[in-house]
This record gives sequence, structure tokens and C-alpha cells, in this order.
Amino acid sequence: MNGKSMDVSVKPIVYSALFIALISIGAMIAIPVGPVPIVLQNMFVLLSGLILPPAWAAGSEAVYLLMGFAGLPVFAGGTSGIGKVFGPTGGYLLSYLPAAFLTSVISGRAPKSLVRDYAAAVSGMAMIYLFGVPWLKWVLAVSWGKALAAGMYPFLIGAVLKIAAAVIIARKLRHLIRF
Repeated sequence: MNGKSMDVSVKPIVYSALFIALISIGAMIAIPVGPVPIVLQNMFVLLSGLILPPAWAAGSEAVYLLMGFAGLPVFAGGTSGIGKVFGPTGGYLLSYLPAAFLTSVISGRAPKSLVRDYAAAVSGMAMIYLFGVPWLKWVLAVSWGKALAAGMYPFLIGAVLKIAAAVIIARKLRHLIRF
């Protein structure tokens, strides 16, 4: 095996590991504001979707989730365990895999445009809320209004900022990260 073929197969693994680490670090920056904390991990989920191909983006999220379920303290505030799935934030956690995949698919392999990147990131963030809010409603046994008030409305301004940051960072990094 020559060095070039080894380089091609190792790069996606290294980039995926980097995103797993970034998502884990983003989870450590958690501000409790109710049943759902403010975290940066969802920004890194979107960023992985904007940079990695779909299978690698989803794979990164799958490994991240498995690490947390296995007991490594990678979830919000350094928590872990399979029990987190059954708590108020379980839907948000489970959404990361399809959100990264969807973001990557929409972002696509074609030349990137700003509009396409924003559409991809907005779609990924919407996927997070589409999983997270109904799960929160079910776990807490509250009305839709209360679930939205606790699990989405307070986070919308932050979500817009995270989407913008993910798109800006992706557009700066893409020329460095090639598949």
C-alpha cells in the first residue's frame, strides 16, 4: 500500500474524530435554563454536516452517541448514560444523527453556495427541533405550548447565531478539508 492510498483512507477518520471531539466539547459548555440546556454541540453537529460527506457526518454522530450511552461524559454538562435518552433531552440527542445526515445531503458535493449552506443548516436545526420538542412534550407530559416554550422558543435566537457560525466556519474550512 502506498502512502497516498493510506492518506485517503485516514483523512475521513481523522476528520470524523475531530468532529466527535468538537461535539463533546460543545456539550461541556452548557447553560441550564430549564429541562433543556443551552449548548454548543448542535452547532458542531451542523458544522459536521456542512463539511463531511453524509455517511461520515452521520457516522460521527453515531459514534458520539454511542460514547455517551456507554458512559463517557460527552453529553451536556458532562453527563452520560443510556438513561439520557429517556430524559427531556433524549429527542435532541437522537436528532443529531439525522440532522447531520440531512445537512450534509442538502449541502451536497456540488460547488457550495451560501444559500445552499444556509438552507442545509436551517434544515438540520429544524430536524433537531422536530425530534427534540415532541420528545420533550412526551417525557414531561406537557402541552404543545409548554413544550415549545421550554424546548424551542428560548433557543431560537441562539439557533440563528449557531447556524450563521456553522456556515461561516464551514466556508472558511472547506478548502483545508478535502475528501
